[in-house]
Amino acid sequence: MTKDELLLRLQDIEWEDFEVKESKNDLPKNIWETVSAFANTSGGWIVLGIVQNGNKFVIEGVLNAEKVESDFLNTVRGCQKLNHPLMLESKKFLIENKVVLAFKIFSSPLKPIWFNSIANTFIRSGSGDRRATEMEINAMFRDQAFGSKSEEAASGTSFSDLNLGSYDTYRRHIRFYNPNYPYVNANDETFCRKTGIFAKNSNELSIGGLLMLGKLDSIHNHLPNFWIDYIEIPGTSYKDASLRYTFRMQEQENIWEYYQVILQRLRLYTDNPFVETIDGASPDDESQLYALKEGLVNFLAHSDYFSPMHPTIRIYTDRIEFQNPGDFHIPLERLMNETVSQPRNPSVMKLFRAAKLGENAGYGIDKIKKWKELTGNDVLFKSEITFSSVVYYRVLSELSDNQSNIQNVTSTKTSTKTSTKTSTKTSTKTSDGNMQDRIIKTIKSSPDITIEKLAKTCGISRGGVRYHLDQLKKEGRLQRIGKKGGYWKIRNRQ
Repeated sequence: MTKDELLLRLQDIEWEDFEVKESKNDLPKNIWETVSAFANTSGGWIVLGIVQNGNKFVIEGVLNAEKVESDFLNTVRGCQKLNHPLMLESKKFLIENKVVLAFKIFSSPLKPIWFNSIANTFIRSGSGDRRATEMEINAMFRDQAFGSKSEEAASGTSFSDLNLGSYDTYRRHIRFYNPNYPYVNANDETFCRKTGIFAKNSNELSIGGLLMLGKLDSIHNHLPNFWIDYIEIPGTSYKDASLRYTFRMQEQENIWEYYQVILQRLRLYTDNPFVETIDGASPDDESQLYALKEGLVNFLAHSDYFSPMHPTIRIYTDRIEFQNPGDFHIPLERLMNETVSQPRNPSVMKLFRAAKLGENAGYGIDKIKKWKELTGNDVLFKSEITFSSVVYYRVLSELSDNQSNIQNVTSTKTSTKTSTKTSTKTSTKTSDGNMQDRIIKTIKSSPDITIEKLAKTCGISRGGVRYHLDQLKKEGRLQRIGKKGGYWKIRNRQ
């Protein structure tokens, strides 16, 4: 910060990265609260020798500048008062013939930073210093292991703790979409070691491998709070919703199963043209769904699964909200302008990339921001110590196919009490047609999808899925190629 930049800042009020304090002969007593707060958040400047009166700043100067500067630098660089030494930058300015001292406190990689005791841990909130809560302190401790916690071995686990159905569909997905992957045909042990499903130099699963493909009971043995909550709400808030929710995803086995179901639900809310290639796969494209898919992969790979909070996805009529426990860890300004490859759970991201899902580097921010270009609606990012969020805004007047279907079903149930059998049959046919169109749309994106996953995606029973599949086959719209390990083929109406 230069003298001109300081004078410019003094035209404004204090904010989250800038604070002035009176200091004539000694350090102000409350300076350590601000040092702790800046070190625990995004850093900031502390300027001594200036007093704030309302919205005006009065320059009083530091009378004993050499002593004050020495006392501050010795304390910040030592460990007598603070639990860790801090990085800082110091400046001395002469303004109106008075000495002003400015110190930049950098965000510490060793959060939490406190003085005297852990109870004196502070964070910056707006233009003030606020004592950190226990949850915030625990989140900062977990961030010290950022990028390494999920690489640890899940003690007592083995290949038998994997959900074999998930493992099988994951490997089939790689064969289908990434046939040139070097370990596509490797045996199970080699595949698990090379992809990071096994922890390094261990016969136990990594935490990331367990999360991605493990059995739910085995995951809960290590991470009892594991759960991803997905809800579709027919309104702009819970308060104005006509129903509490129209769909709430059932608990899934692991991250891979959550990904499969959530992606198919998001497909109902986006413009996602299907382009079939020679090998039958849908290529990467510039559709709205691709922007959301990139966001979903990063959402799942960057969540703090050790937090007591749950990752949540809320679908409102005007927006789609992804909220994760854990901050972005990278300052948002840098994240928006640079390619940064520093995932919270590297082994989870590695497994997604092996399946040709997710950017090869970074957070995929460019793909996520593509949403605004495609829809004309904003994407907003927010990062706090305990959580982060990405919000994709939608056109309020646009109702998804899913919401329309629910309205049709609701009106059908209501009209059944007063209408004739003929009108009920007509409504039923309409409802069946909507569900069958949804099944076709889902199969287009995942030709090898199973009946169980179709049921989870569409929110109906497996028997209901079989009924609709039979109807589609009778109508000549759908054909099954092969049995176990086969796939569905969409046929044009004659």
